[in-house]
Amino acid sequence: MRWRRIARQVGRSVAVWAVSTATMLVLAGLLPDFRLQSADGDNVTTIALAAACGAGAFGILSAVVWPLLVRLLLLVPALVLGLLVFFLNGSLLLLALRVNPSGRGEAAPETAVIVAAVMSAVASATGGALAVRDDEAYRRRLHRLATRGRRAHPPCPTAPGLVCVQLDGVGHDVLTNAVREGLMPTVARWLASGGPTHQEPAHQEPTHRLTPWRTDWSSQTGASQLGILHGSNFDVPAFRWYEKDRGEVMVCNRPTSAAELQRRAALRTRDDGLLAVDGASRGNLFSGGAGEQALVLSIATRRRGRDNRSRAGYFAYFSDPANAVRTALSFVAEVAREIGQSTRARLGRQRPRVGRGGLYPLVRAFATVVERDVVVAAVMGDMLAGRTAVYADLVAYDEVAHHSGPHGRDAEQVLRRLDRCLALLERVAEHAPRPYRIVVLSDHGQSPGETFRARYGLILGDLVRAGCGLPVPRRAEQTHSGAEARAAVRAALRRPVEEKGEHHRPARRREPVVLASGNLGLISFPDVPHRMTKEEIDARHPALLTTLANHPGIGFLLVRSERHGGVVLGAHGAEIPLDRLDEEPGPLARFGPGAADAVRRTHSFPHTADIMVNSAYDPADGEVLAFEEQIGSHGGLGGAQSRPFLLSPVDLTPPAADGTEPVGAERIHRILRRWLDELNGPQVPLTPAAEEEEEGAEEERAA
Repeated sequence: MRWRRIARQVGRSVAVWAVSTATMLVLAGLLPDFRLQSADGDNVTTIALAAACGAGAFGILSAVVWPLLVRLLLLVPALVLGLLVFFLNGSLLLLALRVNPSGRGEAAPETAVIVAAVMSAVASATGGALAVRDDEAYRRRLHRLATRGRRAHPPCPTAPGLVCVQLDGVGHDVLTNAVREGLMPTVARWLASGGPTHQEPAHQEPTHRLTPWRTDWSSQTGASQLGILHGSNFDVPAFRWYEKDRGEVMVCNRPTSAAELQRRAALRTRDDGLLAVDGASRGNLFSGGAGEQALVLSIATRRRGRDNRSRAGYFAYFSDPANAVRTALSFVAEVAREIGQSTRARLGRQRPRVGRGGLYPLVRAFATVVERDVVVAAVMGDMLAGRTAVYADLVAYDEVAHHSGPHGRDAEQVLRRLDRCLALLERVAEHAPRPYRIVVLSDHGQSPGETFRARYGLILGDLVRAGCGLPVPRRAEQTHSGAEARAAVRAALRRPVEEKGEHHRPARRREPVVLASGNLGLISFPDVPHRMTKEEIDARHPALLTTLANHPGIGFLLVRSERHGGVVLGAHGAEIPLDRLDEEPGPLARFGPGAADAVRRTHSFPHTADIMVNSAYDPADGEVLAFEEQIGSHGGLGGAQSRPFLLSPVDLTPPAADGTEPVGAERIHRILRRWLDELNGPQVPLTPAAEEEEEGAEEERAA
């Protein structure tokens, strides 16, 4: 096998050399200031030999000198580096012509820049096209880089490290169906006989166990990931909400909001986060206290410096031309795939359906290709560097499922590619300097269904205005989608994440602020400094609560009450105090176990909206009505969105000693922290009593 790999590598090198030689000949014929022959003229053979020597010298210099230049320029901003690349390449070409063994070849400096740029692009495209699907070659290249980097560092610990890969938006049921249908063979192999209907040889034992868990009421990445990485998601009622004391709208995927939420969580827990000790955070909304960070939203607005610079981000990834071409080719293919799929859905009159035009094909390609490639490469580098704890978020499925549905063919294709990423990380672990335990989890699921606007011809804001006696537009406006990938794109471009219609301070203070988070709606009255009670809302807008509670698209409301502290309102005059929900769930009955506890917890938050609105849910088909333009949504209660998964190695202690489903993101944080203690402390699993003692200590610190 080794000689075959050597033969393939030699073949690729020869092919790249030949294409580079041909490119140099073509450029010499087209550009007047670039010559490969003497003033007296030469025959074709001599010119070809000069081109071959020049291309070879340029290739060798690029391979040897360019990595050194990149290392020296790590502090240069990406935009400046992008301009320097051309000049540096041109300088390398002039040097290559100077050392050309044939003694021929000259170019004007400005022409050298053009020639070098074209040759680099062609050589990278050729090499990348030949190796675009060669994951083994890609892995070996990263292994060599990491091995060189470890030579200057102390020996790596022998205790196992922990790698957590978050498959954003993949629910427990989606994962089990994907295993059953053969979409995720790597996960199926890990589960072996533990899969739903997956058949494996009797002698093969499962290496992982699959555990479902329940989210908080706010079933979205901001609340879940903050709780998982920082141990507290207290006072995060939704994906976006209005804070009266600050007069601002908080949005989980806005860098300034993410930084503030991370600060609040650290103050509450008095802890830096899950990744504070030799950790790496990749592609997340929050850092988890990691010293190594790449594509982390909460640091996107900081001034570039040593505390937020990462060698494993976009810069480090795209400094390798092969990576750039590999990703660029896949990016173009993904854009074409999305255009084809959306066209087929439109021509086939698929229902439900949302708009997928504009910049969405580019956003999807970014999420499913660029973000995935950069994050996976960074995790591979972390493993090969021997880091203790790594947490990475892959947002590809979540972005596609929002627009194509959680069970559509488009989403299934994404699951296949995510499974290949897991297989690649598994193979990299074999070459890591320390053993690794790979944990795969999700932050929430997704529930299918029509949009509220498509079903009723109006958005939640229109219904609120009607209940308040305010004029309603004749045509319902679209509600902006809050998918994580859009924020990642803007953060990558160093642009502020502001959303249409979301101002920091509402222009008309007496009008309600209506915000949507999937199928969860929040209504706040900015001119009232405190959280309004049901009695105050009825006195101000007598028809509002009745209009909302009796609408067929609304499941239930949560409001504060002067008499009962808090009440849940439903259709036909249902009004259930929070302390009686266990005996009389009322409209919460169809939302399943744990709904009452989730609602009561959110009611205790200081920044809970005046009116919390959860859309209707049909248990028969698991569908909800999204207040955003999404046919796969999450953010509230109802269906698969509240039931993500935790896939953990069997040699770690079970997530729950009694076998019950863990509840809440903060519980997942304690589980992951316990596993880190097991791996890096005494290699003895914690007893149930020790686990309860640890959880009690965590709760005391939070209090």
